[in-house]
Amino acid sequence: MNVLAPPRARLVVEVVHDLVCPWCFLGLRRLLRAMRRRPDLLFDIVWRPFLLNPDMPRVGMPRADYVVRKFGGEERARRLYATITEIGRAEGVMFRFERIRRTPSSVDAHRLVRWADGFGRGTAAVEALFCAHFTDGRDIGDAHVLAAVAQSCGLDGGEALQFLHGDSEGDAVHAENLRAHRLGINGVPCFVIGGRHAIAGAQEPEVIERLLDVALVEAQEG
Repeated sequence: MNVLAPPRARLVVEVVHDLVCPWCFLGLRRLLRAMRRRPDLLFDIVWRPFLLNPDMPRVGMPRADYVVRKFGGEERARRLYATITEIGRAEGVMFRFERIRRTPSSVDAHRLVRWADGFGRGTAAVEALFCAHFTDGRDIGDAHVLAAVAQSCGLDGGEALQFLHGDSEGDAVHAENLRAHRLGINGVPCFVIGGRHAIAGAQEPEVIERLLDVALVEAQEG
């Protein structure tokens, strides 16, 4: 350890997201890229749930039905997915929308993230859930799939399954979703840095870095 090195500043980054949102997957990758470019900073990531489909049945629905309800039909969805897929390749994200057979409710996936975060594995769980849904086409509304994802992150799959079979953290997920709307957040991802500076959308790392610098200056002056 270099005793002459100045202590690194620490910033809290709140990420308002939904685990069935492809732009949030892209946003996560870009956020992590921006953070890697700033070894002078320490980060605490706080995962804030947002429900894009608050009325989704807990058992989810067939993907074909969801596409009609959300986009009006398969053709429009295919065009949007093609654009997202192309952008994803540049970030090393392999979107395989054709593998998704069922659109899940994301409530239990958000519950799992909160549970995993208690073991310091929240960020790993978020990335693993995005990959499970968007790359592998797995149903992240299914408790056994979620438990397997938890196990892949180094957590106890049996304990995860037991947690998921209860209702712990469910009220917290809905409360966080309501809080986001009350703050005027109507779309995700949204990044809130230092508790004050917010930016919406899957922004490029350079844009995120500029916001980090603004928050850092303010923290140092405060």
